[in-house]
Amino acid sequence: VQLVESGGGLVQAGGSLRLSCAASGRILSSYSMAWFRQSPEKEREFVATINRNGGTTYYADSVKGRFTISRDHAKNAVYLEMGSLRPEDTAVYYCAAIFPGNTISTIPDEYNYWGQGTQVTVSS
Repeated sequence: VQLVESGGGLVQAGGSLRLSCAASGRILSSYSMAWFRQSPEKEREFVATINRNGGTTYYADSVKGRFTISRDHAKNAVYLEMGSLRPEDTAVYYCAAIFPGNTISTIPDEYNYWGQGTQVTVSS
């Protein structure tokens, strides 16, 4: 599976961004998907995850109520809608895939595939 993130950029605090993660090489519908983020000198941090059929989602407390994860099987893609952005949301955002597709995990080492990341910068 190859994962490619897009949609990052520079936004002012309070603004919104939508990240996309497109997959090639394998159909994502068999996998649970997640978004993680990493800022300099920090470990990779869990953001949100969604199971295979989209019926179960789980969020980090720091983004709950502001971010929404979703997926589109027809487009073989996963999305992260980010609202009410804060400077502390600044990081490189990565999408990741884990098998089997009913897995809900916040642990980066458990994920099978990763994208290359997209930078999100929130200015104050």
